[in-house]
Amino acid sequence: MPLDPQVEMLLKQMESAGAPPLNTLAPADARRLTAAMFTVPLGSEEPVRKVENRSIPGPAGQIPVRIYTPTGAGPFPMLVFIHGGGFVICDLDSHDAACRSLTNQANCVTVSIDYRLAPEHKFPAAVEDSYAAALWVSEHAKELNGDANRMAIGGDSAGGNLSAVVSMLARDAGKPKICFQLLVYPATDAHRNTESHRKFTDYFLTRDMIDYFIGHYLRGEADKNDPRMSIALAKNFKGLPPAHIITAEFDPLRDEGEAYAETLRKAGVAATVTRYPGMIHGFFTMANLLDQGKKAVAEAATALRKAFGN
Repeated sequence: MPLDPQVEMLLKQMESAGAPPLNTLAPADARRLTAAMFTVPLGSEEPVRKVENRSIPGPAGQIPVRIYTPTGAGPFPMLVFIHGGGFVICDLDSHDAACRSLTNQANCVTVSIDYRLAPEHKFPAAVEDSYAAALWVSEHAKELNGDANRMAIGGDSAGGNLSAVVSMLARDAGKPKICFQLLVYPATDAHRNTESHRKFTDYFLTRDMIDYFIGHYLRGEADKNDPRMSIALAKNFKGLPPAHIITAEFDPLRDEGEAYAETLRKAGVAATVTRYPGMIHGFFTMANLLDQGKKAVAEAATALRKAFGN
């Protein structure tokens, strides 16, 4: 299928805007440019009953989090949300719209995690923060008006990677209890030996951008081979939480996300996949611009509700 017409128009608009490619910028400048892309006029955000910014203890200091609470009495199921951005860019604000929608549509408390970014904090800093945050959410469920027995984890791209890795760490440690993984075009293998990586080199997420992100986050080949980065290389997938994986047709990460679902299924883990035709990497967080993005967010919320028993 060709590119979706809305995506084609969006890519043309981005090209005509003339912004420099992120991979040509220093990380601080790349973050500023990304933040400008996600700026929403004050008061135009999707309403949520309560939004609270807090800091929680982490392995190397405080971790900023944003807690979204839906309308209702609770206790609510919970979603630990880990944002994407190649481990280098994005933050609580860049994924605010997606978290608001998931909170309302899945009727859950969503806790969005602002883990340490590279290159200031190399691998595995993001993993350590994400696991610590998931553990904190579980341990403070009552305070959050949440149900620790119905806690899912999810994220997009790098956040999908971290969500899958935290799920495995939690299984191995016996805590926290995670009932479901929502993995949106997750990065699962830093070696990138797939057809989609060879074929889709210039559709928003370019090959140069991926090199830039990996170069800032990892120290070398040893990190690439670590299952906490390339979870596809882990030795044991049994006993992991059920997963729903969303991929995009024109995304370099498409094949590794779909292969990970198959790996889970072979290990006896329930895993479903939806590939969105004509879509590019990042479409999930562009729901305000892309109809298929809205559909994917709604599908994610439906999968969460099912996992929560709602």
